[in-house]
Amino acid sequence: MRPPFGDTVPGNRWDLAAPPEPGTRDLRVSVVVTHYEQPDELARTLHALGRQTRLPFEVVVSDDGSRVAPTVPDGVRLVRQEDDGFRAAAARNLGVAATTGELLVLLDADTTPEPGLVEALVDLPSRLPESLVVGRRRHAALAGVPTDAAVEDAGPHHELPEPAWLGDAYRRTQDLLHADHTSHRYVISAVLGCTRWWWDELGGCDPSFTTYGGEDWELAHRAWLAGGLLAHRRDAVAWHDGLDAGARERCDDALLAETSAVADRVAAPGTGWRGLLRGPADLVVTCAPHLRGAELLATVDSLLAAVPTARILLPRDRHEQRALVGDDPRVVDTHPDVARLRLDLRCGALARAADWQAALEGLQGLDGHGVRDLGVGTLTDLRLERRAERWGRPELLSPHPSPDTHLTPWRPDLVLEAWLGGWAP
Repeated sequence: MRPPFGDTVPGNRWDLAAPPEPGTRDLRVSVVVTHYEQPDELARTLHALGRQTRLPFEVVVSDDGSRVAPTVPDGVRLVRQEDDGFRAAAARNLGVAATTGELLVLLDADTTPEPGLVEALVDLPSRLPESLVVGRRRHAALAGVPTDAAVEDAGPHHELPEPAWLGDAYRRTQDLLHADHTSHRYVISAVLGCTRWWWDELGGCDPSFTTYGGEDWELAHRAWLAGGLLAHRRDAVAWHDGLDAGARERCDDALLAETSAVADRVAAPGTGWRGLLRGPADLVVTCAPHLRGAELLATVDSLLAAVPTARILLPRDRHEQRALVGDDPRVVDTHPDVARLRLDLRCGALARAADWQAALEGLQGLDGHGVRDLGVGTLTDLRLERRAERWGRPELLSPHPSPDTHLTPWRPDLVLEAWLGGWAP
């Protein structure tokens, strides 16, 4: 569905966004604050929301089953869900469902915004409705600080270390301007802005997350795959009361559960499984109907050896091809909805794993070049294809100016045993 307002840009070039249109300030901002058993921190955050340079149209507190319902000021809406484990994802969905504004800001109860946060977080979404914007979360020991104190003054006096890896990532990517398919790891749902339209298009957070962590990475990755943009606003500052979770001691079982939960939902390199047949597909491969015999078998075998989590799309009416490839669970008859890349093979190829991987990773789509000729077929960035279809603008999926030369087309003199025996290239 085409967005109700705003525009888009090539790749992830949010720096090319047009100036705000007349009436942008009339868009209503809804703030959702997720809470569990933190009444003092919640009071501090709600007080800070009353000091914003752009005041929210509405504030909703979504409580994840606290034993005692939190007290909220007049004008703030409270919604609650039963305590059934750590269900921050479901609580955010519940809170958003209670809002009516066109723009969304998500905060946690213990993450108190400086006065400019709301204005900074909704700036890009009001112009680029497919954007997901993460602010800067700083850390301080705020226990004992009056809840009505100005956090921009109190925070620096009680500051705790920020996670260095996150700051390095923002600097390296120029505030996510150069984000790629791994950059979902730098998105924090405790300080996040987007449009309500985009939230609904994505379907919100995955409510099946029932342990700490990972739901923000999964949401950001899903937004990226759907053709969205990622951005970091370092001037959208909120102060988290306490150390970052990565600096606190956590048991091995909790870390294992969090990492596995994300890998089961996100196929991106660096996050998803590398060999296990679990989770979604990152790459889907189609084969021309004329591919037969050793050409088909050796090509599919070498490709799956390089990318074990790929899916080979062979419709059910391709009886001969399906029988030849055999009973492999990675051979599917419908297109995976969440794949990042599609390779349409027009002929076979033999290649080392490194060559397949280099060819597939040679298309990042960051500059709007979402299609590339690999010599043996065409590689398409499905993220940009989805965006081009949404806006009805084919130019958002432009061809890469040069072909990739990592792969060598199949030769008629090659035989299957040459590949299996290891004497073929």
